[in-house]
Order: sequence, then structure tokens, then C-alpha cells
Amino acid sequence: MLKKSILFKNFQKSFFIKNDKKKISKILNEILNQNSEIIKSLGHDYKNSFKKKQLSIIKKKFFNLRIIGMGGSILGAQAIYDFLKHKIKKNFTFVNNLQNKKNNEKKNFMNLVISKSGNTIETLVNSNILIKKNNQNIFITENKKSYLKTLAEKMKSEIVHHNNFIGGRYSVLSEVGMLPAELMDLNVNHFKQLNSIIKNKYFFNALINNVASTFFLIKKKRFNSIIINYDERSDNLFNWYQQLIAESLGKKKKGLLPVLSSMPKDNHSVMQLYLDGPQNNFFTFFYVHDNKKEKIRNKSILSSHKFLRNKRVSDIIHAQKKATENIFMKKNIPFRSFEILQRNEKTLGKLFCFFILETILLGRLLGVNPFDQPAVELIKKETRKILI
Repeated sequence: MLKKSILFKNFQKSFFIKNDKKKISKILNEILNQNSEIIKSLGHDYKNSFKKKQLSIIKKKFFNLRIIGMGGSILGAQAIYDFLKHKIKKNFTFVNNLQNKKNNEKKNFMNLVISKSGNTIETLVNSNILIKKNNQNIFITENKKSYLKTLAEKMKSEIVHHNNFIGGRYSVLSEVGMLPAELMDLNVNHFKQLNSIIKNKYFFNALINNVASTFFLIKKKRFNSIIINYDERSDNLFNWYQQLIAESLGKKKKGLLPVLSSMPKDNHSVMQLYLDGPQNNFFTFFYVHDNKKEKIRNKSILSSHKFLRNKRVSDIIHAQKKATENIFMKKNIPFRSFEILQRNEKTLGKLFCFFILETILLGRLLGVNPFDQPAVELIKKETRKILI
């Protein structure tokens, strides 16, 4: 994709149609030229509704920070924290599901509560249980009347306005992801990669070929998108991606089911199915180069396995990844591959941009609105009815 930081290998050539590429290129240019807040948030032109000076006191005062949210309000921040944890000195806790336990935590937390609508029931319940009277809190929510905005005003907490035109799953490079990134002492500006990557022919062509291939596979009724992930610290990146794809495209009896498969553990469970089971899947291989992983103790290796001597754990994992790709090639199973060469803010920003643009393009090709989630709203309303 961008050869200094990401090596991208697209699906085998038989899995895309040249006619679709011209159409996708045209749509992509239309999207990039629209005055969209989502697209703006990916680049340097977007202005966050918080100021760094506002956060400097919090950064000095608190070591333990807690983020409370659901779905797109929290998954992006989790992905950033895990992927770049080696650069982060503070301790972050993520509350992304209903907590069925008492709050006995004695640590002094700063709470960051995020909900676009301000009425997400799980978020307001967790806030009620976890926030103590003397905690310092920041609320990110839309500038309109809501439960959380009213609560924040009552508590005299700081309110950062969530952009009305950016849905949660697309918000990672807006206030929703960048305010947490700032609290993590990361370089927020380095995440904003749109301005540079759209000028890069390698990225542009990789994105178009990838979307053309994916659309072709969908038309061939391959609806399961399996992520073969060899980097444990990227699990939450693909939990974010799972929501992005599933919630954006799952409409009108169309869409994709993204499934995260952790390697090499899953070689010993579901890999048999991937290789010899129903052929309704396509795959994404994801690997991060890391030379600092633990090394094998040569003296403890028996002569029958001397090929393991002088190897790092990362060498073994990479060999397993290459071996799996080779078998997929022999069996003509469709896959694409990402190899990450640099683990930093710029690389993660490029990945966020790639997956967001990919999702919007697929939505246009499938004839669905990638920005709403009408079916989920039905469950929210039905839950409220039952509780009342």
C-alpha cells in the first residue's frame, strides 16, 4: 500500500474485473471531492472541538484513565491504545459492555464518557455505576439535549461536542479517537494521513483493486470476510473494522460478515474448516513485523527440532503466516495480505483511512447507505418499551 510502512498484496488477479475498476475510481474521486465531514476528519483540514491546552492539566494529574462507551464510540480508541501501547505510559481502562459488578475500584480515575446521541443506554448505565462523586469527567456528545449532556451539566463536567455529521463507527479520526490519543501522549497530527495517501498512486491503485476484488467475491456469494490476524495487539483494530463493515453494509439482505480469527492459535481449531469446508469465505492476512519478541533457548531444543535454534518467536509466526498463504494459493482460496513494517501513528492512520474508504465504496457499489443502522434502532426502541 505504502511500501515504507505497509506491504499490501491484493487478492489473486482472477478475483477482480477490470470494468469495475474504472467505475470505482470515478466513485472514489466523487467521494474525495464531496464536502463530507467524515472525509475531512481523515485529513489535516479537520478541526477538533477540543484544545490541547484543556487536556494538559489532566495529563499531568492522572495516570489512570477510563473510557466509557459502546461500539464506534470506544472501539477506535481501544484499537489505538493496543496497537501503540509500547509508546503509551498511562493506564487506560475500556468499559464497552454492561458491567454486572459493583464499583470497588480505589484508583483515582479520570472518566471519558462518549456517546454521539447522549442516550446510549449501556453507556449511561455504566456511567451511573462507575462514576464517583469526586471523579473528574469529560463527556463527548452531540450539542443537543440528551441524558448525558444533562448529566454532564449537572456534574459541571467538561463537554466536548461530537460532530453531528460523523457517525460513531466513522469517528475514530475525529474527537472520539483523537481526544483519547492526545491523553495517551500520542502525536495526533500523524494519524491524519488522507492528504498524503491520496496523492500516492500505489495506495490509490491498491484501494481500487481491493474494492473491485471484494465486490466480485460478494457477487460470487462469498459473504464471510475472515481476518487471519497474527498480531495480538491488532485484535481491537479488527473489532473496530468488524463493526465498520457489518453495520455499514448489512442492509437490504446484503452485506459481509467480518470474523476475527487469532493466529496461530486458530490453526488448531477452525483452519481445517477454512481450508476444506464450504467455500463461501474470503480472507485478510494481517502481520506486524516485530524483531523484539522472545528468542528460543537453544540449549533446551532437542536435536530433532534443531531448525528452531536461533529463532525468535516472531520468526516462527512469520513462517506460519507464509506457509498458510502458500497453502491458500495452492487451493485457490481468495485472500489479501497486509504486512506492517512500522508500528506508529502514521501507519495506523493509513489503515483507518483505507478501511473507511473501502467501506464507503462497497456501500455505493452494493446500493446501500453505509452511514445509517436502521435495524439496530429497532432493538433500542423495543428495549425501552420493555423497561418502561
